[in-house]
Amino acid sequence: MTVRVQFFAQLRDAAGRSYLDVDLADGTNVSDLLKTLYARFPALGEHDKSILVGVGVEFVDRNYPLKGGDEISVMPPVQGG
Repeated sequence: MTVRVQFFAQLRDAAGRSYLDVDLADGTNVSDLLKTLYARFPALGEHDKSILVGVGVEFVDRNYPLKGGDEISVMPPVQGG
């Protein structure tokens, strides 16, 4: 299956791009995806404890099962004023 990962703020800088299409095995969850991303972009792994992940318009936990065609947002903590 293929998913599209979008990177935001300093995580975009760490990945060196704004998005990436990733081919994954069926049954992959968010945690597995993050491990794949950290192997490809080690600088992302430095932010692991603070990364938020969204699928579509919903924040999800790292056990969330991914589906082909999902759009995943990888972002730093949201700050507001």
